[in-house]
Amino acid sequence: MIWTKFTRSMTFVTVRICHYGSLAKLRPHIRSISHRSSYLDSRTHSIRPLCCSSPLLAGHASITLTVGLQPRRTITTDRLSWYESVADSTPVYLTEQLLVSAQQMTGLPWWASIMCTTLALRTAITLPLGIYQSIIIAKVEALQKEIAVLARQLRFEISVKAKEKGWSEKTCRFHFKKNLKRIVSELYVRDNCHPFKASLLIWVQLPMWVCLSLALRNLSLGMGHVPLEAGLATGGVLWFPDLTLPDSTWIMPVSLGLINLLITEIFALRQLEPSKFQKYVTNFIRGISLVMIPIAATVPSSMCLYWLSSSCVGLAHNLLLRSPRFRAVCRIPPARSDSETPYKDIAAAFVAKYIK
Repeated sequence: MIWTKFTRSMTFVTVRICHYGSLAKLRPHIRSISHRSSYLDSRTHSIRPLCCSSPLLAGHASITLTVGLQPRRTITTDRLSWYESVADSTPVYLTEQLLVSAQQMTGLPWWASIMCTTLALRTAITLPLGIYQSIIIAKVEALQKEIAVLARQLRFEISVKAKEKGWSEKTCRFHFKKNLKRIVSELYVRDNCHPFKASLLIWVQLPMWVCLSLALRNLSLGMGHVPLEAGLATGGVLWFPDLTLPDSTWIMPVSLGLINLLITEIFALRQLEPSKFQKYVTNFIRGISLVMIPIAATVPSSMCLYWLSSSCVGLAHNLLLRSPRFRAVCRIPPARSDSETPYKDIAAAFVAKYIK
């Protein structure tokens, strides 16, 4: 029997185990409920150690067993953490409904349903945004020649103006940067290609990735809001038959890291003259790809399968966006980094950089 006494600041739990029979069979197994090791006695109004009293019948004397509580989880009335709040939010709940409905409508096993749903969402949402991103990047690259010409003309005008008014070098530099920024902004507005629009893909893809990951996590741990007719525990295949458990073979986590690294290297090979900032970003993404390997090995296989499927679809989309025919169909303007044989060039650059 368990009695719970509440105060304003904390919760005291008194656990009393009554057992009738042989003392040798008494094996109390109590999970941690509180970090406290004492309770409030309402009769004497005093603090006493938390213990379990087991009066044994048939002539046995009454004994007291002290229970050592390990701090695992505390019952509290505090607010949920930010992670629990996000996992219990409305977008995650709607994503759970989407996953369950897709599995029930198709009748596929859960592993196939997760892969097909990932492919459908990435193709319907992120691929059009990827095309739009390529259009913006191509327009920005096309403006670089015009910006260089206008910058030379502006520098000449600033030098003439400086001689007339006696400006110092610092003043000339200030007026040059100010006017060049205005000219570039006008060009971006004219061609409707502000570089910030190229980041629209990540602002849509990242929340979608978080919602799907948390939805699969809730469904795998039995914390979902949607009842499952066919559980994830039997929805796996091959070496991961139970999608609620982590992949103990590390096959999917390692594959996830390799795919992400391959995507990063393909993106890095496209940069003809990368700046220092671009190099820092590339190295940061490489580090994230490696850190994701042990993380993927600790989450349910359903989440790891989704991450791996999403990365594979992303790799396929990146290669598709390099195709000259596909770019022509999507009316993506030609860029300086375009090639008639993009896949051969990627393979040759990869071999030259990492093998030879």
